Amino acid sequence: MSTTISKTEGAKYAPKTTSGRLFFLDVAAGRILSSNPDGSDLKVILTEGRRLPDGIVVDVDAGHMYWTNMGNLKADDGSIERADLDGANVTTIVPPGGTFTPKQIQLDKVNAKLYWSDREGMRVMRSNLDGSNIETLVDTSQEDARPGKDATKWCVGIAVDSSRGKFYWTQKGPDNAGQGRICRANVEIPNGQTAASRKDIEVLYDELPEPIDLDFDPTSRTLYWTDRGDPPRGNTVNRAPIDAPAGKRKDPEIIFDHLMEGIGLALDLNNQRMFVTDFAGTVYSANLDGSNQKTLLFAQGNLTGIAYAELPSGS
Repeated sequence: MSTTISKTEGAKYAPKTTSGRLFFLDVAAGRILSSNPDGSDLKVILTEGRRLPDGIVVDVDAGHMYWTNMGNLKADDGSIERADLDGANVTTIVPPGGTFTPKQIQLDKVNAKLYWSDREGMRVMRSNLDGSNIETLVDTSQEDARPGKDATKWCVGIAVDSSRGKFYWTQKGPDNAGQGRICRANVEIPNGQTAASRKDIEVLYDELPEPIDLDFDPTSRTLYWTDRGDPPRGNTVNRAPIDAPAGKRKDPEIIFDHLMEGIGLALDLNNQRMFVTDFAGTVYSANLDGSNQKTLLFAQGNLTGIAYAELPSGS
């Protein structure tokens, strides 16, 4: 006895196909741009004006992108926005003043949280996906007034390891001063402690030129970051394993150099590659070990954050 499956039933069981898409920010013109992973089909999908967008992340399942606006660097008017992937239905989820100068943003889909670093606010923050329940997880200010003037306290990049309940962030330091650091803490503040007094903060790497954005490979347990400082250690993409105990950690490995003030970083783990932006307006790709480097786009403004997403074909 044979069974015949109709075309409709066959379509139901057919594997879904996806295609990669890049989303990245031009801080100078306040634009969100999108392209294929090879740089083709470049589109401007949203122009917001000079609100200084810096970090972007995509929630494929919900069909949303989220991005941070730094706003006036001397005013408490930073915000976080959400829109459909075509730029429609812009919604403010963290209103101006809900954060000071939000920088890189990450999505913890498992726990339905957004994490971001607040530079002049000198803190790491998170909220629900709708912007409710805003929390300060780390406060580096040591009671300095906001906007903070001490760049060693500026939090910039962020990465989340939801499976092990950890998050990572960069503290940039002054320009080219070699005072940058990468830190780690638990996603929940220990009982009886506060964002300013918590004792579980670890410094993984210090004396870095100017670490900016972070991304994380949970399979290889490797942290990746851009560094905006001067060569030879700056204007680079770096990586390092994160599970070795203090005193036994390998020095960071430089896997991409000669950037023009490297900022944005996004890993495509399925295809073992990365995408990088720099402030000179260039988008690059490379394998995760830094090989096969390509320039995808150039002279696109002053580029900051970048996100990679696998979207359902036809979307």
